[in-house]
Amino acid sequence: MAAAGIITEYNPLHMGHVHLMAEARRLLGPETGILCVMSGNYVQRGDFAIAGKHARAAAAVRSGADLVLELPVPWALSSAEGFAAGAVEILKATGAVSHLVFGSEGGDAAPLVRCAEALCSGAFPEALREELKKGDSFPAARQRALLGLVPEGDALSRPNDTLGVEYCKALRGSGIQPVAVLRRGAAHDGADVGDGIASASAIRALLRQGEEEAALGLCAPAMAEAYRIEREAGRAPASLERCERAILARLRFLEEADWAALELGNEGLYRRFFRSSRSAASLAELLETVKTKRYPMARLRRTVFRAYLGLPPAPPEEPAYLRVLAANERGTALLAGMRKTAALPVLNKPAAVRRLGPGARRLFDLEARADRLYALACPDPAAVPDAWRTGPVIVREGAG
Repeated sequence: MAAAGIITEYNPLHMGHVHLMAEARRLLGPETGILCVMSGNYVQRGDFAIAGKHARAAAAVRSGADLVLELPVPWALSSAEGFAAGAVEILKATGAVSHLVFGSEGGDAAPLVRCAEALCSGAFPEALREELKKGDSFPAARQRALLGLVPEGDALSRPNDTLGVEYCKALRGSGIQPVAVLRRGAAHDGADVGDGIASASAIRALLRQGEEEAALGLCAPAMAEAYRIEREAGRAPASLERCERAILARLRFLEEADWAALELGNEGLYRRFFRSSRSAASLAELLETVKTKRYPMARLRRTVFRAYLGLPPAPPEEPAYLRVLAANERGTALLAGMRKTAALPVLNKPAAVRRLGPGARRLFDLEARADRLYALACPDPAAVPDAWRTGPVIVREGAG
């Protein structure tokens, strides 16, 4: 079975995401399997996912996906480049994916491929060094350097196209073809509701404001139902505020050498983190003290989370396994085919990781620890099941 890959967070799953899955089948054929690689309980902007990964994955399968695999936390809490590289490695390792489909402000993969080629060219590093000397933020310097090489370089000014360029970089030589679908609805992080489709950030904002029904009305129906079930069970919404003191306590344990080991660059950023972590009474105060013009806030938030979770400075070269979060009948057929095609072991039951190598066990132990800390961000931590006892959700036909 041919499969289209989609890389996502579904935090939460909204109608724009449903549209992307429908477009994948329209463009590639109705029998195309939809294989998603989804962040687990932590998201790339440096935050907790509002609902647990199995609930979000099951909602995705009930909304058009066939199989959802987890993007492990070292890649989920990485830069756009690391996030894309880890997710593409998972898609490649399945041996089942022919196309990567993603939302795009431009709706055309060709210019994004040209940007990716320019970023990987020998001319780019020197161009970037020259732009960084001007003292602007890294993203601004990177965009100007790219514009000096290709006219399509302004793609880096648009969030979805920026991620699309990283996907195209990671796909080089893989044989997987990129397919860009024009984004519908509100802009990424936009507050409006365009074409009846709100951004995930707007939905999260409504939830924070207590406007639950308005927020869930903008979600895919299966996501709204899953959220209500998770909330009633005490597992949602996960909130940074519930964990703020725990995070600050963990950061105060860290020595200057621990911050330096996080590879925060050569501008003394690790010293700023170390000094501020010793006295800051809130995460907002810590981030305000640490921020500089060069580093985007999302990167600083990811650094806080990586320090809190004890993640390595950089993700491993590739994931150690393919962990299944949810599937339907077509998804289980994809899994059956992957027994012959996959380059990495498929992990259905957590206990099976004990039969894999030490790298797989280390990665799962790290994930399980991160999940236990995620539970502290939920209304009732005791209601969140342990990672070692949580298997994939199998959605049967007619089960909703």
